[in-house]
Amino acid sequence: MRSLMVNIDHVATLREARGIHYPEPVYAAGIAEMAGASGIIVHLREDRRHIKDRDVRLLREVVRTKLNLEMAATTEMVQIAAEIRPDMVTLVPEKRQELTTEGGLDVAGQSRKLKKVVESLRSAGIFVSLFIDPREEQLIASRAVQADMVEIHTGTYSDAANAKIKEEELKKVARSAVRAKELGLGVNAGHGLHYHNVQEVAAIREIDELSIGHAIIARAVFVGLDRAVRDMIVLIQ
Repeated sequence: MRSLMVNIDHVATLREARGIHYPEPVYAAGIAEMAGASGIIVHLREDRRHIKDRDVRLLREVVRTKLNLEMAATTEMVQIAAEIRPDMVTLVPEKRQELTTEGGLDVAGQSRKLKKVVESLRSAGIFVSLFIDPREEQLIASRAVQADMVEIHTGTYSDAANAKIKEEELKKVARSAVRAKELGLGVNAGHGLHYHNVQEVAAIREIDELSIGHAIIARAVFVGLDRAVRDMIVLIQ
């Protein structure tokens, strides 16, 4: 059965919009877990624009399902992860000027560096996932650097301008999920997924988990976080 990891970054985005102490991401994590989420995701960005170091430390203390720390493959972030020990890390590309992560990690082009980062994280007992575009060379490279899992970038599928492009992108995601399994990798998928496009991706049987954040937090404004999470779980299962 497909499971859902909930990204709570945008609870912190709302907090930082006023520079105050609420809403509390840790509180949101508890609600999401009680609603059935299989894990909680936060992205600790280098500029700390939303999630702060303090948030990650508190989440490590209270999350009872699985804490997935998204981060850039930098020395600073590897040190933080080794200290806090999230259940898993997802390595993502990061640009300071971007609103959200714009594409997958170029594992094939940075394999030497990424292999060292993966080794450091795994030696700390941390499960490692790589956020990649649905491309064969990135899957092969992910296996070569000894990642445990890949998260297939669904942003191009989600942002497709028409039905034809959407179908083509969905096929790429599906083929990549199959190939990842053949290579012995766990498979996650996420980015841009929402209540009206998630079911097609969730129907790909090779995908183990879906990572969704913005759509859930946006819906929570109107119906509450508990129901927003439960509604998404119904759709993906």
